[in-house]
Amino acid sequence: MFSLKQRNGGNGDPEAIEISVYDYFVKNRGIELRYSGDFPCINVGKPRRPTYFPIELCQLVPLQRYTKSLSTLQRSSLVEKSRQKPQERMSVLSDVLKRSSYDTEPMLKACGISIAQGFTQVSGRVLQAPKLKAGNGEDIFTRNGRWNFNNKRLARPCVVDRWAVTVEKPHIVIEENGSMRRAPAPKRVEDMFEQVKSKLPGAPKFLLCILAERKNSDVYGPWKRKCLADFGIVTQCVAPTRVNDQYLTNVLLKINAKLGGMNSLLQIEMSPSIPLVSKVPTLILGMDVSHGSPGQSDIPSIAAVVGSREWPLVSKYRASVRSQSPKLEMIDSLFKPQGTDDDGLVRECLIDFYTSSGKRKPDQIIIFRDGVSESQFNQVLNIELDQIIEACKFLDENWNPKFTLIVAQKNHHTKFFIPGSPENVPPGTVVDNAVCHPRNYDFYMCAHAGMIGTTRPTHYHILHDEIHFAADDLQDLVHSLSLRS
Repeated sequence: MFSLKQRNGGNGDPEAIEISVYDYFVKNRGIELRYSGDFPCINVGKPRRPTYFPIELCQLVPLQRYTKSLSTLQRSSLVEKSRQKPQERMSVLSDVLKRSSYDTEPMLKACGISIAQGFTQVSGRVLQAPKLKAGNGEDIFTRNGRWNFNNKRLARPCVVDRWAVTVEKPHIVIEENGSMRRAPAPKRVEDMFEQVKSKLPGAPKFLLCILAERKNSDVYGPWKRKCLADFGIVTQCVAPTRVNDQYLTNVLLKINAKLGGMNSLLQIEMSPSIPLVSKVPTLILGMDVSHGSPGQSDIPSIAAVVGSREWPLVSKYRASVRSQSPKLEMIDSLFKPQGTDDDGLVRECLIDFYTSSGKRKPDQIIIFRDGVSESQFNQVLNIELDQIIEACKFLDENWNPKFTLIVAQKNHHTKFFIPGSPENVPPGTVVDNAVCHPRNYDFYMCAHAGMIGTTRPTHYHILHDEIHFAADDLQDLVHSLSLRS
């Protein structure tokens, strides 16, 4: 039903009447409808101004891109398709190329364009695996991009003097009465916190939550929001079906990192011997923007910047987060002049680096930017980099650090295969020829071992380099940083 304004007898003020979509089309538009009386309508308008059409009057135009969230079955099918091993994917791509028959396409022939029937042959090299150190300087040996932390000491364990464990059983929340067993998730979380506050003298620094369901727990989201957003409490949720030493070790490593500890260190940062980076104070920034799920166009996007601290280390970071307009990819809160309550994301990282690195300002700043396409490179250079420079000038007018700006892209379709081998390319593989830009500096790197499916390399574009890295030194640095947790 909706309100329709019509004039009573042709004169006077319009009168609003309630009418159904079915009656409107049949009586007012004179359109015969056979099925719509029993079917829902299609809303082609906006949330605040809906526009309804009978479903039998609509046609679905083929080959449209679906931008909404996928169903559980569709997501499962998509994941299964992505599990193709390298040889299987090569076979599928070859078959598609043959069926396309590009060599007989008139348009391509008229333009003098031909497409090779085989894969492009490129040469790559495999970088040496970075050496890691655990506690007491003990070596961690990597094999095929993986390593085992069993019977190792943490490089820098954290200390927690106040902590708590909460248990969410299938029908009981901590020790509450039975009336809470079917309460909404936010209410259950509130009750958990009341129990925690009543049993501890102060707010805990860490909360371990044991969930009843391994997947799709309705308590997980409200619990994380309450802990992190409302109270700033570090939390770890677990829902183990089987508990063994490997599982407990992995959980311990996550908890130690969340609480500010360090699980391991790069040998080159302990020496320190990282080319260019270890010689002068160097800040490493990582920047990205996360958007709402497909179909949630009104959900704010989240901009995040992480910055290294305690130079000459490159394994220790702090994070700064802000919300911004939905679907906005450029970060608009990197720098804001004094006079507001928020001085920007970068200023927080700069001050933290200064205070944690012996009162030293970074002479070099390396920026890794994720999530932007080639069409947005100029915006990153002219908008985001300028904001970072302004943040530096705001702290010290005479401060002129050198910048290197790198964009990391993962949303592409380039993949590498080893001829005659069923395996993925080994971790540390770098390709910087043939399929790269003829003039600009870019390269592909597979830093990790591809255990499932076909490895997708990260495509790095060096947009700005005042530090003047040698190609080998920069690729070694990126490879080493890829192994940090």
